[in-house]
Formats: sequence, C-alpha cells, structure tokens
Amino acid sequence: MPRISSKNQVTVPVSALSEAGLGSGDHVIVEPIGDGELLIRRAVLSFAGAFGSLTGTYPAGYLERLDEEERSR
Repeated sequence: MPRISSKNQVTVPVSALSEAGLGSGDHVIVEPIGDGELLIRRAVLSFAGAFGSLTGTYPAGYLERLDEEERSR
C-alpha cells in the first residue's frame, strides 16, 4: 500500500496509472475533493491556457509602440 513520504510524495501503482491512461511524463492536477480524498487527473495543456501568463511583464502600451515602429519602417 502506498504511503506519503517525508517529502510529501506518493508512488502511484502502475496498474492504477495504466487503467487511467496515465504514464510517465504526463502532467497532472491534484485536487482535494473531501476529507482524506484527492482527485488526480490529466492536465490539459494548451496554447490558449498560456494567454495572460506574462501580464505585467511589459509596460502598458509597449506592444502598441512596437506595432507603430514597425508600421513606420
């Protein structure tokens, strides 16, 4: 029976991963769903999910200024 290690890691049995269609290298999301229960599910990584991830990296109007510089060339 798996147990939680001192590093808060758990080894998931291969049979459970295979039945769920998960494997080495897959990204997963772990969510608490109740007292003593967790849900592990495949993470859906998409390009659209990345939008907004760099918000605040550049000053306001930066992209507009770049567009204007490109148009003036």
